[in-house]
Amino acid sequence: MSHLAPTGKWDARYIGPVPHDAAYYAKCMLGGVLACGITHAGLTPLDVAKCNMQVNPTKYKGLGSGLATLIREEGQTGIWKGLGPTFVGYSLQGMFKYGLYELFKDQYMNLAGEELSNKYKPAIWLAGSASAEVFADIALCPLEMTKVKIQTSPTGTFPTSFGAALAEMSRTKVETRYPFGSLVPLWSRQIPYTMAKFCFYEKIVQLFYTHVFPEPKETYAKTTQLGVTFASGYLAGVICAVVSHPADTVVSLMGKPANKGKSIGAIASETGLVTLATKGLGTRVLMIGTLTGFQWWIYDSFKASMGLGTTGGK
Repeated sequence: MSHLAPTGKWDARYIGPVPHDAAYYAKCMLGGVLACGITHAGLTPLDVAKCNMQVNPTKYKGLGSGLATLIREEGQTGIWKGLGPTFVGYSLQGMFKYGLYELFKDQYMNLAGEELSNKYKPAIWLAGSASAEVFADIALCPLEMTKVKIQTSPTGTFPTSFGAALAEMSRTKVETRYPFGSLVPLWSRQIPYTMAKFCFYEKIVQLFYTHVFPEPKETYAKTTQLGVTFASGYLAGVICAVVSHPADTVVSLMGKPANKGKSIGAIASETGLVTLATKGLGTRVLMIGTLTGFQWWIYDSFKASMGLGTTGGK
């Protein structure tokens, strides 16, 4: 396909197998809903265990024992706490994260022009993903705050059903800082995470198609392309987990009653950098690696089924 717009000028929106019009971005948004909503909801038990390990490490020492404690004290429903806000929140986040990434990436490439876009690809990936994540987190924040409160409150002290929990968050918004009290720590966790996730993903895909599968990408079967997608997503996810873990721990600790009203800096200095960087990291590496691999796989499977082609290349 020609890289030229109908006007005859080079245009990033015409690089792929189909033109990037409003319908393309809308399909990418829908792909993002499926990629993030389904995967995050499916990993709710791991998330409940991780949040509790960060907030109460003396009681919840590890993933296996943490899950066992939750099931023993609260039954099977204990490990699925926060499923509703997780699914809705991350569906909205995925919609903006993936859809707007495609939009911003094209916009920034057109601003930079053909030569600079090819020369500084990682800068385009970083700027596009950071811009998309700003909006994605505004959509996620109220639901993320509700999810953390449901998951880390002692049994019986906070409603666990979705509607009742949202109502309670609204009623107590002075003390919970609902709906956007966690937005700054969320940005500090998610923006570096998303920049790493998208930039490393695109770079690893590029390496695969340069060194392992050197023929033009479209000559390989869809299964091969989606295999590259999953492997690249998994590896990018592991890097992301390490980069964003300290901020993730702070977000969890902010939901703890003892930290009510404390600044992010105060929570961080009390906890200590080593604890922030390592507590629950093994669980998170497993969770985020799998999560990111499947997210990219679902997203690219959806794009491929719509005839939009898979993400990334040489």
